[in-house]
Amino acid sequence: MTRPKRTRRIFFQPKATYFKPAGIPLIHLKETILNFDELEAIRLIDKEEMEQNKASKKMKISQSTLSRLLKQARKKLAEAIIDSKSIKIQGGNFKMVQPRGRGLRMGQGRGLNGGGRMGGFGAGPGGFCVCTKCGYKESQIRGNPCMNKKCPKCESPMTRG
Repeated sequence: MTRPKRTRRIFFQPKATYFKPAGIPLIHLKETILNFDELEAIRLIDKEEMEQNKASKKMKISQSTLSRLLKQARKKLAEAIIDSKSIKIQGGNFKMVQPRGRGLRMGQGRGLNGGGRMGGFGAGPGGFCVCTKCGYKESQIRGNPCMNKKCPKCESPMTRG
């Protein structure tokens, strides 16, 4: 019996999850699947230029696992580019995590006495996402943070209300 895979933490959700070479009809293309955790490894190491040991701690996996993810992801991307394949980003064993760190007031939170948003407690299930510009309201969907949404009316960022 194999050991269960550890859930990887990712902090990024791409705006687009499908890429294809220009000028080739979709029907003639083969597809390469890039997992979200492989994309996160590429983002942290290649785009953010983070060291592997820091990136592995951030994703809550071992450095050797991160190295293996990175190698797989780079191979898939190289193969897709060289062999003119489309790239579909989907799947993987991951948990979406909201980024922490310096926000509007450099880590002090926005609640009373620096206690964090919502007065120091989590918002919990339910609630609404509210547009910061026009005030449009819609129900918040669990696992889909309001900060990742844009208002369908005016395209402004939304926040938890």
